[in-house]
Amino acid sequence: KEHEEKEVALFEKVKQWLDIYFSGKEPDFTVPLHFTGTDFQNEVWEILCTIPYGHTMTYGEIAKQIAVKKGLPRMSAQAVGGAVGHNEISIIVPCHRVVGTNGSLTGYAGGIEKKVELLKLENVDVKQFSIPRKGTAL
Repeated sequence: KEHEEKEVALFEKVKQWLDIYFSGKEPDFTVPLHFTGTDFQNEVWEILCTIPYGHTMTYGEIAKQIAVKKGLPRMSAQAVGGAVGHNEISIIVPCHRVVGTNGSLTGYAGGIEKKVELLKLENVDVKQFSIPRKGTAL
């Protein structure tokens, strides 16, 4: 019974967060998260959670952050892309805020159109990015 009540409370909090988000506002609270990926994936997902509402970050910038943290000369942006692609809590863990170094909107499991709409919802000027044409392989 207590476990069920905690689950209901969590779902209510997630629903409230999503309602605020989809009304075009930044939620002023966070949802408790528990990542279940590899250490590397968890590290990438934690960085995603630090990207401010209405801002973007490149795969390369995330890779650089991880490299610095680990004391490595460099880290693969493609590896970061792989971890971003395995994020199962999109929107709350905002993988839609990650863009290509060249300004391209690539790699969103929900589709590029949804990525564009989410960024617009956050008042990001999407004209600064190149949007692949429909049917273009990413």
